[in-house]
Parts: sequence; structure tokens; C-alpha cells
Amino acid sequence: MADINSEGPIKNSKKIIIVEDDVLLNKALCKVFLNAGYEAIGVGSVKEGLHAFEEGAVLMIIDIGLPDGEGFSLCRKVRERGETPVIFLTARDDEPDMLRAFDCGADDYLVKPFPLAVLLKHAQAVLRRTRGDDTQEFCYRDLCMDFARKRVTLCGEEVKLTPKEYILLELLARNRKRVVTKQMMLEQIWDAEGSYVEKNTVHVTLSRLRKKMEPDSANPLYIKTVFGLGYTLGE
Repeated sequence: MADINSEGPIKNSKKIIIVEDDVLLNKALCKVFLNAGYEAIGVGSVKEGLHAFEEGAVLMIIDIGLPDGEGFSLCRKVRERGETPVIFLTARDDEPDMLRAFDCGADDYLVKPFPLAVLLKHAQAVLRRTRGDDTQEFCYRDLCMDFARKRVTLCGEEVKLTPKEYILLELLARNRKRVVTKQMMLEQIWDAEGSYVEKNTVHVTLSRLRKKMEPDSANPLYIKTVFGLGYTLGE
């Protein structure tokens, strides 16, 4: 069976290969991942799965029963070539098959039928566990950060920050949509170095950072105060 669904190329860092010989299910799976922002490649055999994997992928989703063999053999071959995570999707719910899947290198095992939204959450959880926080760029509105180069731009113009200002902004960026408390900032930025910290150190550093970044520091677009809790980057 040729590629059932192939959109892209986007980037191999976003490519998920789905090896499933049920054409309708394969298309449905591809659609879920495409809608979530991934590149989804759908194939229906061990041979096609290996061929698709030659160009790399962040995740393999494999059925056990395939026309030209079992998914176990494909999983072993993928594992021999690197650390790409593998999730098995199968109707087999007996313990020996589950154990065999994990023994050959599987990272997760889902039994059909299953909600597609649940599969997506399982896949994202596996990717978080296996890849860690390897993001090297962050963008929000007109703010962009290059973590590798320690560079910040706003509306395309570089923003000159002190080391502490940059570390504080990166902490907020890496915890986007989470509240970062003052205590977390002190522990991760200042106390980690054993530095003596004045009571208003965080407030002063945030104020300087806002003056360099915010069009109106009294009504910030980027670094927002969550009263009584801490700070967050953006909405």
C-alpha cells in the first residue's frame, strides 16, 4: 500500500509515521496529528514503515498485525537505528503481546478501540518524556528568543539584556502559560549561585526588563503579574 496520507514536508523534527493497514483508521490518525501541527506520514506495512523511517521521525505509531509481518520486527529495527519512540496500536489486549511489545523497545501500548484525542495525548506525553525540553526558539507576539544564542529580539530589533534579565525572561518563556512565583525565580536564578539577595531584587529586575520590552510598562503585553501568585509570560 502506498502512502495513505502524506502532508509536507514540514520538518523531520515534527514527523510522525503511522504504520496501520486499516486505510480508514490510518487516514483518521493522520488527520488528528496534522490538525495538531505535526507532519503525518501514513503507511500500511513493515517495508513501507522502514522506508518512511529512513528520512527520520520523532515518533512511530505501529500496529502489530501488518500484511508483511508483525509490528514487533519493525519496532526492533527502529530501535536498532536510534532512540525514536514507538507506540503500539493494536486490537491485541493479552498480556504476552503487551510484554513482547515493551521487550522489543515500545514506549507505550494502546488497545483498540480508543478515542483519537487520547492517542494524541499519549503521543505528546511520550514525546515530552523522550525528547525533554529541547526547544531552541520561542516566539510570542513580536518577541522572539533564540535560547542557543541567548539572543532576544522585539519587532525584529535586538534587545540588550543583562545576564540576570535574560535568565529571568528565559525562565518565563520556558514556563509559558504557567505562573512563575517569586520564590521560583529566587531559587532558580539567584539562590542557585549562593548569592546574597535583597528583598526587592526580583521586583527591580522585572521592572528593568519591562522597561526594555513593553510598549507601555504600566499595561504590559508580555510579562504579566498574577496578583498574589507570581508572573507569567503573555495571556
